[in-house]
Amino acid sequence: GYRPAVGVMLINDARKVWVGQRLDNSLEAWQMPQGGLDRGEAPLEGAYRELEEETGIARHLVDLVAQAQEELTYDLPEDLIGKVWKEPWRGQRQTWFLMRFLGEDKDVNIATPEPEFRAWKWAEPAELPALIVPFKQQLYRDVLAAFAPWL
Repeated sequence: GYRPAVGVMLINDARKVWVGQRLDNSLEAWQMPQGGLDRGEAPLEGAYRELEEETGIARHLVDLVAQAQEELTYDLPEDLIGKVWKEPWRGQRQTWFLMRFLGEDKDVNIATPEPEFRAWKWAEPAELPALIVPFKQQLYRDVLAAFAPWL
């Protein structure tokens, strides 16, 4: 029941985290780049692909810092099961990566061919659980715990 996926916690030199505000959600929710893996795609390759697809940030503008030791999961609310993705996944199991941003803010381009965000900003790590939709708050606390040594 869980869709294979990846997530990227992208930090800048000030150790703030990149978050985007989704286009398809009327809530004031912000999230880190994440998405499903293509069939046969390795998690790290999927993370680089999702990062570029969602933020316009190319692979050469990031440095891989760490990978979470285990997959992290979240469950969708019942009313979203079967509506969010083509298959009736109950949630996602994600491999998370911590990456350092080597570029400048002008290198971020959320006006991608298939845009997902209407705005973006750098946020304090401790703010993340309060910024995300409620059903992903525990996931974000787990991501923070996984990468605490580097934050």
